[in-house]
Amino acid sequence: MSNIKNNIDNIKTIMRDAAVRAGRNPDELLLIAVTKTRTPEEINLAIDSGITDIGENKVQEIIDKYEKVKPVRWHMIGHLQTNKVKYIIDKVSLIHSVDSTKLALEINKRAAQHDKMMDILVQINAAEEESKFGIRTEETGQMIRKILDSCPNVRIRGLMSIAPFEEDPEKVRGYFTEMDKLYREYGAIEHERIDFQYLSMGMSNDYSVAIEEGANAVRVGTSIFGERNYNQ
Repeated sequence: MSNIKNNIDNIKTIMRDAAVRAGRNPDELLLIAVTKTRTPEEINLAIDSGITDIGENKVQEIIDKYEKVKPVRWHMIGHLQTNKVKYIIDKVSLIHSVDSTKLALEINKRAAQHDKMMDILVQINAAEEESKFGIRTEETGQMIRKILDSCPNVRIRGLMSIAPFEEDPEKVRGYFTEMDKLYREYGAIEHERIDFQYLSMGMSNDYSVAIEEGANAVRVGTSIFGERNYNQ
């Protein structure tokens, strides 16, 4: 546990320092622990060490771990297929990875069945990488309008993006800057189902730079738990 706790404490210090450098309030930042491939025991240790929010990439992992993990806010951060929305609609607090109107419509349908308002982020592929999901930046306005027009049980809480991986995070600073501009632009829309609170970007290798450029929700896994062992 000491390693996980020490790692979390260190990350929070780095986050706070990055916010101060940018003239921002560190208390407005959210650390989401990415728990892909992690055991419920590891996750519970992280929760005991101050983690309040966890992010999962796969629906099946949410289903498998949900009853074994202490009370926490769950985030769906990976690509979400429409036929799997029904399995998590009553479990997650926020879906980060909404990248199509088709998916938004399915989320709306399932949320209505549960008589709930589902919070989502629109995922943007700012670098237009073929290996990543998300809409192009120029499609953001159209996507938001479609969701507002056709999804009464969906509330847009912000934007999400994954920057290209670079050993030197300075090389992706521009993508974070672009996302912050979009966040400010579309967050200014006045609508009862637009309530921007999350600009979700930055992971273990680049979260400090992301915070400097506007991120208020960072998704960190390896720096908390160590390298993943996919052979377990």
